[in-house]
Amino acid sequence: MAARATWKGFLKVSLVTIPVKVFPATESAATLAFNQLHAECQTRIQQKRWCPHCEREVANTELVKGYEFEKGRYVIVTEDDIQKVKVESTRVINLVQFADVGAIDPIYVDRSYYLAPDGGMAAEAFAVMREGMAGKAGIGKVALYGREYLVAVKPQKQGLVMYTLHHEAEIRSIDQVEELSSVPKKVRPEEVKLAKQVVATFDADLNLADYRDEYRDGLRAIIDAKIAGEEVVAPEVQEPPKVVDLMEALRRSLDSVSTVKKTPAKADLGKTTARARTGNGRKRKVS
Repeated sequence: MAARATWKGFLKVSLVTIPVKVFPATESAATLAFNQLHAECQTRIQQKRWCPHCEREVANTELVKGYEFEKGRYVIVTEDDIQKVKVESTRVINLVQFADVGAIDPIYVDRSYYLAPDGGMAAEAFAVMREGMAGKAGIGKVALYGREYLVAVKPQKQGLVMYTLHHEAEIRSIDQVEELSSVPKKVRPEEVKLAKQVVATFDADLNLADYRDEYRDGLRAIIDAKIAGEEVVAPEVQEPPKVVDLMEALRRSLDSVSTVKKTPAKADLGKTTARARTGNGRKRKVS
């Protein structure tokens, strides 16, 4: 199925303005969703908006937006108030700075979108700007779905990828994690050497397609088994051993990797198994 654009506007770089379409780069449909049911009759429950002051259900037409400026005190903000906020980014992805792609810390990335030219006449200008941005990411702002976002735009294959970014004020400092204060600043060089050797044995070209959502696959297998009327039997989960001697654990890690590498076999990164028992007592492997 062809992707559908969810937004149309313009990509602006200095005096160059290109009509573009925005497409979500991720697929939420791949996530398993559950409904809340009444356990007694398995009827889907309804979420109702209830006013505890008036002690009655409130219709959507009676709802307004309120900002709590003090505890229990609100100021009402209407749609007319929101429309008064006019910024250039309402219909324009305005790139005001360029930096090396690697300068963007992944912790700032929120969501990703694809950009494509809107119309044949925009395609050539789009291609020229994409080539001109090679190795760089453009930083700017755009208003999407009711709010303004800080964004980064970079080339990818035939198109451009736009990432919505968190603002600096939204990022918590790692210094706020108190447990990290117990991490020693100095470590034994011989342990570091072994640790690097262990890491090096797993070094390989990255292909994220090799990885599957094992939790989703396992959950899907359980759902299929229950639909088929089979009893699900949970597999035994072994607790990982506690590391008592770090040097010994590192050496054993190297030995285990060396043993595996002697046997040429591709690792199955995404396989999970569960067992299900049918009505007649037989067990079936579900993967």
